[in-house]
Amino acid sequence: MQTTHPDSKTDQYGEKDEIKLSEVVVQGDDTNVGLAAYEESKLLGEITPAESKRIRRKIDMFILPLFLLTQTLQFMDKTALNYAKVFGMEAAMGMSGNQYSLGAAIFYIGYLVSQPVWSYLIGRFHAGRIMGTTATIWGLMVLVMVWSKNFTHVMITRFLLGVFESAVTPGLSLMTAWWYTRDEIPFRQTIWYSANGIGGMVGALMAAGITFLSDEPTPRWKLIFYILGSVTAALGIFLWFFMADGPSNARWLKKEDRLLAVARVASSGVGVKSLAFNWEHGREGLMDPKNWLLSIAMFGSSVPNGVLTNFSGTIIKGLGYSTFNAALLDCAGRSLQVFALLISGFVASRWANTRLLMMTIGNLICVFGTALMAFLPFTTQYTWGRLIGFWLVNLQSIGFTMGLVMISSNIGSYSKRVVVSSCVFIAYCAGNAVGPLTALETEAPVYRTAAICMMAGYMLKTICHCLLWFYMWRDNKVRDRKYGPADVNLAADNGMRGMTERENVHFRYVL
Repeated sequence: MQTTHPDSKTDQYGEKDEIKLSEVVVQGDDTNVGLAAYEESKLLGEITPAESKRIRRKIDMFILPLFLLTQTLQFMDKTALNYAKVFGMEAAMGMSGNQYSLGAAIFYIGYLVSQPVWSYLIGRFHAGRIMGTTATIWGLMVLVMVWSKNFTHVMITRFLLGVFESAVTPGLSLMTAWWYTRDEIPFRQTIWYSANGIGGMVGALMAAGITFLSDEPTPRWKLIFYILGSVTAALGIFLWFFMADGPSNARWLKKEDRLLAVARVASSGVGVKSLAFNWEHGREGLMDPKNWLLSIAMFGSSVPNGVLTNFSGTIIKGLGYSTFNAALLDCAGRSLQVFALLISGFVASRWANTRLLMMTIGNLICVFGTALMAFLPFTTQYTWGRLIGFWLVNLQSIGFTMGLVMISSNIGSYSKRVVVSSCVFIAYCAGNAVGPLTALETEAPVYRTAAICMMAGYMLKTICHCLLWFYMWRDNKVRDRKYGPADVNLAADNGMRGMTERENVHFRYVL
């Protein structure tokens, strides 16, 4: 059998000079993780549906809970400032004006500068060790918030919190493709990303419970940081010892099952990960139109996310509800987010090429929700309408999560995936940093400017997702016309040898 070398030159659609497969295997064994296991798995014959289902069940049992718990605590720790504000942290720190918004925004500056580094390190070293280390340190950063005395301390601590939390969502998104096939990724990714909704509910219920406690001897805003920081630091130690680095070395799988687990994910045609960074693939990622469309869409959705995650309690309380009822109503909105994510993920996994359809539906619902927030009169008569609009904005997670699925499912070569993921999360950080600044204190509790900016962001996101669908649909048609039907086995071989999706002429996008 013949294949192509991942470092040879390509034209626009991936035509290459061919070399013998054996030459590629020798060259790629040391860097392409799982390649040796993939070659060995061929001796076992084709994996049966029953075997695939059995292995997937084991992966679900061991990996999904860890992903879900890690993402939940990451979200709760990031948004703890939201609840601490309700319980008087601003007054205790002597903060005024837009200082709270700046404290919320600087988290994403730390996130922005460090996220590409963590994505590289997760590919280069043992992912469980990296994730465990970052979780322990960011848990300590949450605890440090208790001893902050002023605005400067808050800014420094929040910046460092962003530095270490930036390993989580990008890292888990990249790692999902190590364990699951392209058909399985949407539902699994929405499961662990629904942790944002779950974390929001748990945080809201925790805040509701804390309202019944006295501020003596420990202020209630400090209790939030004590609880979350301790739990997260303990999680980090657990991840260090128990999170596997990929199917090829998962100790809780038998050796034969490890080989079959690698063969399962190889069928996606995007490979697993590489220990060496391919700079040519990195440059290809920077120039790829998919990267720019996903990044612009991410910025569009992250401006409203910056408002939602840092002002949800304040906005609901501003509608006339008590602190306790505001926490419960925020919990209701988060539950809508969880259900919407799981439904969209199930549909995208069950029916082919419905991912961008789910994204578009979620985007349009968000446009409607922000229109209610921006243009309904701020009177008692329209309180429920404004609240429902605020709840609907929680569906923004559909587009966000499916955007990450596009990276893990449609970008070949780990080096290119790291670059595209980094660009997308840079846009994510920029949008989340800008978002809180649109919530002007002079407009509280209406925040009309923020609502209008949120609506504009969702409209921009919708346009980019539609253009992305057209680009990938057209490219699939061109490849079919130029090369004929894709060979799934050759697509898997090429992907495991580190080819990008553009180099791999047997690769087809999932829409």
